[in-house]
Amino acid sequence: MDFLKASLCESMRLYPPVPWDSKHAMFDDVLPDGTSVRKGDRVTYFPYGMGRMEKLWGKDRFEFRPDRWFQETGSDQTLKSVSPYKFPVFQAGPRVCLGKEMAMIQMKYVVASILRRFEIKPVFDNEPAFAPLLTAHMVGGLKVMVNRRNANGDGDI
Repeated sequence: MDFLKASLCESMRLYPPVPWDSKHAMFDDVLPDGTSVRKGDRVTYFPYGMGRMEKLWGKDRFEFRPDRWFQETGSDQTLKSVSPYKFPVFQAGPRVCLGKEMAMIQMKYVVASILRRFEIKPVFDNEPAFAPLLTAHMVGGLKVMVNRRNANGDGDI
C-alpha cells in the first residue's frame, strides 16, 4: 500500500488535479523571494509548475519515479514526509484540505479494486496532453485496453 500511495503522489506531482490556485493576502507581507504583497492582493501559485521544478524535485523531475517518495531507514524503506508547501496538491497551512486523508483512502481503494480485477494497458504510447482548466484533465481522455483477470488475479478469463 505504501508503493501505491507513492505512485498516487507521484501522479499528482506531475498532473495535479487543480493545476493552479490563488489566495488573497490578509495583511501586508513579503514573499520568500522578496516580493512585497499588500493586504487584499491576490497571490497565485502553480502546483503543475512546482511539480516540474528542478530545484524542488531534481534533474529527473519529468520522470515518473514513485521511489522518490521513500527514504532509506536501515534495511527498510518508509514513506517520506514531504512538506505541503513543496507538494501543494491538497494545499497547505490553515487552508489544507480537510478531506486529504479520505481522498487518499478512496484513491487507494479504487486503484486496488480495479487492478485486482483488470489488467489495463494504454492503447497509445504517446504522452498525455495536459488541459489546463480549473480542474485538470487529459485532452481526448486516456484510451486503454481492459482485460479481466481470472479468479487468481492474473491473465484473461
